[in-house]
Formats: sequence, C-alpha cells, structure tokens
Amino acid sequence: MADSSKKMSLMGLTTLVTVNMMGSGIILLPTSMAQLGAVSLLSWLVTAVGSMAIAYCFSQCGIYCLRSGGLSAYTEEAHAKSGFFLCSYLYFLSLGIANVAVAISAVGYMTAFVPWLGSGAIPLFIGTVGLLWLTTVANFGGPSITGKIGTITVWGVIIPVAGLSIIGWYWFKTDVLIAAWNPNNLPISEAISKAIPLTLWAFLGMESAAQASDAVEDPKRNVPLACLFGTLGAAVVYILSTTVIQGMIPNAELANSSAPFALVYAHMFNPTVGNIVMALAVMACVGSLLGWQFTLAQTAKMSADQRLFPRFFSRISAANAPVLGLLACAALQSLIALSTISPSASAQFSKLVNLAVVTNLLPYVTALTGLLVMMYKAHASATVQARTTLGVLVSVGVVPAAVGALYLTRTSPGAPPGLPDVELSNGVIAAALVVAASAPGLPVLKRNKSA
Repeated sequence: MADSSKKMSLMGLTTLVTVNMMGSGIILLPTSMAQLGAVSLLSWLVTAVGSMAIAYCFSQCGIYCLRSGGLSAYTEEAHAKSGFFLCSYLYFLSLGIANVAVAISAVGYMTAFVPWLGSGAIPLFIGTVGLLWLTTVANFGGPSITGKIGTITVWGVIIPVAGLSIIGWYWFKTDVLIAAWNPNNLPISEAISKAIPLTLWAFLGMESAAQASDAVEDPKRNVPLACLFGTLGAAVVYILSTTVIQGMIPNAELANSSAPFALVYAHMFNPTVGNIVMALAVMACVGSLLGWQFTLAQTAKMSADQRLFPRFFSRISAANAPVLGLLACAALQSLIALSTISPSASAQFSKLVNLAVVTNLLPYVTALTGLLVMMYKAHASATVQARTTLGVLVSVGVVPAAVGALYLTRTSPGAPPGLPDVELSNGVIAAALVVAASAPGLPVLKRNKSA
C-alpha cells in the first residue's frame, strides 16, 4: 500500500499525456492551417478520433509488454528483430525531422526580436542550425538537467494556448471566421485531407502513457483512461484555440504570420503582451528541443545497445550523456534543415511536418500489429481482443489518409500558393538522406539476423 501511494494517479498521468502532446508543436500550426482557410478546422475531428484509437491501442501495448524499448519492443513481438530495427530507425528519423520543425518554430517566433532571421532562406537556416547545435551541446550535462528544464519551459506554450481557448472568445467574431472559411474554394473533402498531416502532427506523443505504465496506480485501468482523456483534452484545446484565432485574425494576415499566437495576443491586449507570449514560445521551444534532442540520442543508443545501430551511439560520458550520438544527430538534423530550406518559416515548417508525420506513422502501424500478437500470447478475453482489434483497424486507417493527403497536396492543379508541399528536389534529397543514414545499420542488421 505504501508503494502504491507513491505512484502516479489517473489525474497525474492524464496531465502528463496532455502536456507531452501539446508541447511546442502547436505554436506554428495556425499559420499553416490558414493557407487552407478555416475549413481546415474540420480535420481536427478526423484526427482526434484516429488519435484516440491509437492512444487506446498504445495503452494496451504498455499493459501486455513490460520490456523496455517502447514502439520497437512492441514491433518485435510481431516482426522479430528486423522489425525492431526498422521501427527504431523510422522513429529515430521521425524525431530528427520533428526536432528541426520545433527549431523552425522557435526561430519563427525569434524574428520579432532578431528581424534578420526572417530576412531570407539563409538567415532562417543559420538560426535553425545554430539552435539545433546549441541544444545539442547543452545536453552534454546529462539527463537530469535536461529533464528539469523541459518540465518548466513546456508551460510557456501550454498556458498561452490553453488560455486562449478560454478567454479568446470575448474577441471572437463570426464574420471573420466566415470570411476565412474557404478562400481557395477547395472541395470540403480535399481541404480536410490536406489538413490531416498538420493536425495529426499535434497529436504525436500520445503513446507516452504506455511508456510510464510501471509507475502508475492500477495500470490496467488508469493507463487506457489516461490515454483517452489526455488525447481528448488536447483535442479540445487544439480545436478551441485554433477556432478562436481563425475568428479573430483576418485569414490573409494569419497566413503570413511567423508567430500566430503572439499576433493574436497582441490583438487581444497590446504589442507588449504579444512580445511576452513570443518570448514564452521561444523559451518553450528551446526547452522542448532540449528534451527531444536527448530523446533522439537515447533512441539511437537503445538500438546501438542491441547492435542494430553503430556502436558509437552507445558510448556515454561521465555525466551519462551520449555525446557522440548527440553530435551525430545534430549533423543529421543540419542536413535535414538544408534539404528543406525555404525563405518562409511556415513553408519550411509544413514540409517538415509532412515528412515527420509519415515517418512516425509507420512505426505506429508496426507497433500496433505487435499488439494483436501480444494479446493472443496473453490469452486476453474475446471481448478485449475484439475491442482492441477494432481500435487497431481505426488506427491503421489514419496512415493511408495521411499519405493520401500528401499526394493530394502535391498533385492538386488548383493548389494555392503557400500550401504545405514537398517539392521534388527536397524529396529527392530527403530520400538520399534516408538511404545514407540507413547504410551503417543494414550490415549490423544482417549480422544479427544470421546469428
């Protein structure tokens, strides 16, 4: 009983899930969604349902698989060691891309204080790479410092975003929302499809409750509930805050903003308040990036410990920091930033989100197929298996939707300028990076397979 009292409650775990999802990924989304118009808000409903299904399935994974390794361990249950490698690699790549997107968000908000950063593609690239390497070096101090900083700074985004969803309705104007509804005259289904990668980006991290199952009271009950409640809470905040912005700021102005939440707070109060929100957003992005840089290196270290990644990723310093892994990750992220270079922060952010969502969804699918195997081995009841199988089917359906959305985005003849797109040249470069980064791991995988 004493041990149980020290574990995390349902409320605490729900808060953890919500905070992990919200993080800093939301702060540039309103600008990207404004390229499509307010009609893009409907995509929240689609992604919220799919995300809740994914969250529930991952909560079950955390119950039936107690091994370390997260998504990769779940995948291994159905696809053996080769599946572990592929899941680890894709998740690693997705985190690297996502980190660059977070850095872009921070630089976008920093342009108010350092206008030079927003003067072209090269200054934006320099600012992004500089921030990536700064947070990399800051991680040399080890995980304890990183964790403490991230726990504090993340609220720099959550408070303004959640606050806007409550108090922002006083300034909300229906006519502004109607005027911004569909400025490009796209079919409703097409507009929703194109917005799915953007809105799905905001839900990444929903699997975090399953990762903490051993520190939770009554995990079989509380983990699934926390996943569902946390995802639902984040969805409510996302829908309300982005709707308020669309009904307050004219669409053309919002679509060209590099700091949408700062813009809306300046509109509600005064420029000083807007600058404070900008500073909080920068702080949150830096703190979030600091934590995700360490997570990225740790993901590589976990695979290297199993001889699936190059061994230098396993080496740690006296401060328990994987220094060589951090440096390698920073170099990879710099190449990703170069391959998606753009004069506009929102345009580059959209490219990165598209890439990150697709590369992250594939590990989700492989991990969820592992859930079915785990439940079969555990002799779960027919009711639980049927309910979970339905959740897996709904979850897997999100992947073709996201991929199809990217295809529509790139091939629509009437696509308006500024829509999230991945140009052919950038796609080729990104593919080359994938192949180059895969090369060191494949021989290692072959050796393990033969063994």
